[in-house]
Amino acid sequence: MKKAVCLIVLGICFLVPAFAQYDHPLWLNVVYIGNSITQGVLMDTPRRNAPPVKASIYLRQQEGVGEVKFSNQGASGKTTVDFLPETGTYFNNVKEAADQLKEDTWSTLIFSIMLGTNDSAIEGPNGAPVSPEAYYRNMSRIMDELLALYPGCLIVLHRPLWYSPNTHNASRYLEEGLERLQSYFPELDRLVDTYGKTHPGQVFAGDQEGFGFFQEHYADYFIPENGNSGTFYLHPNEAGATQLGRFWGKAIWNCLRQNE
Repeated sequence: MKKAVCLIVLGICFLVPAFAQYDHPLWLNVVYIGNSITQGVLMDTPRRNAPPVKASIYLRQQEGVGEVKFSNQGASGKTTVDFLPETGTYFNNVKEAADQLKEDTWSTLIFSIMLGTNDSAIEGPNGAPVSPEAYYRNMSRIMDELLALYPGCLIVLHRPLWYSPNTHNASRYLEEGLERLQSYFPELDRLVDTYGKTHPGQVFAGDQEGFGFFQEHYADYFIPENGNSGTFYLHPNEAGATQLGRFWGKAIWNCLRQNE
């Protein structure tokens, strides 16, 4: 399903300082790829409060940034398997969004990816459970296609978030899933290392703070949900989405500065 590309415009009062200090302000186009957390499910107004919105606002507030356009390609319940290019499904949505954004040839095209929550489940989501080795292969396949289609793009890989070890809705995650989720972290590091050699300056480690932060502060930043194994915590509330957006925005901005 076609999703609208959004434009963050925060007013001329913010534009003047950036243009005054920089001859060529950064114009950023960001495609956020993820699952229900990226999509912003269970929120009253995800179009205003989902993590991609908050991350894009954070980026817009950085010195030297002109405008930030973005597309939220989060899809509830989806795994790396669902985003494989050869399936012709959710990757096509990503491509459609990126094709619109790439028309701004003066802008930097960025893919912000956080996948793994549903991959880690014991059963339920497509392809789950996904082994660490399969997770690496799937992510690599997605990234290879993005780099081929959009040669100048940047890819930022965020670690998936903590969820409570009793998480059990229509799918079963539980402690086994949480352990599997953390086994993806070294695979993300390996991807960054590998692509750092084959595609220097294009693939970066993204947020690594969110997992520990939300593990410690889940009661304040997650929505309590009734499940088959008691009340569980999986999805950020509006305050959590704001915090996650800041983590993503900060990570993306750090990657851009590394790429100067």
